[in-house]
Amino acid sequence: MTTSSVAALIAAKMTTTPDFPKPGILFRDLTALMADGDALRQVTDALLAQIPTDVDALVGVEARGFLFAAAAAVSRGIGVYPIRKEGKLPGPLLSETYSLEYGTATIQLQPESLAQGSRVYVLDDVLATGGTMAAAIRLLERAGYVVVGLGVAIELRGLGGREAVAGYPVHALIELDG
Repeated sequence: MTTSSVAALIAAKMTTTPDFPKPGILFRDLTALMADGDALRQVTDALLAQIPTDVDALVGVEARGFLFAAAAAVSRGIGVYPIRKEGKLPGPLLSETYSLEYGTATIQLQPESLAQGSRVYVLDDVLATGGTMAAAIRLLERAGYVVVGLGVAIELRGLGGREAVAGYPVHALIELDG
């Protein structure tokens, strides 16, 4: 499948909800795409095409990033490593608090789950302002991992996402106006 046909598939399956989760936010949702097995496979394959072969694990950012990362990890035969919202993981944790378009959030990981120096690639559904992705990078690097790239299904241009993660390769399957 070509890049343009994957982009067309995402655009066809995506829904857009205005004023969610608060007024002024235009929420892009890929639930219908993820519920369609063939569409999920095509998007996963397109994301995988950009992931270096020497990656030790794929990182999924809660919650939709889990789905892409798990599907891609199974296909590649490597592990998936979750970054969770605060309060969802037991044991020794590292935490990172960051700003969203509509507030603040905290994400966490279990730093002993991967070997120090592991090469990881981060997957999520949408790159908007880059706050979540930048926080994930800081968290992963504090844990001693090497972030080799970032992949998203949708990038919302004009919201500063790429600038927030400058210095890291970003692969987006479709770019839309934010």
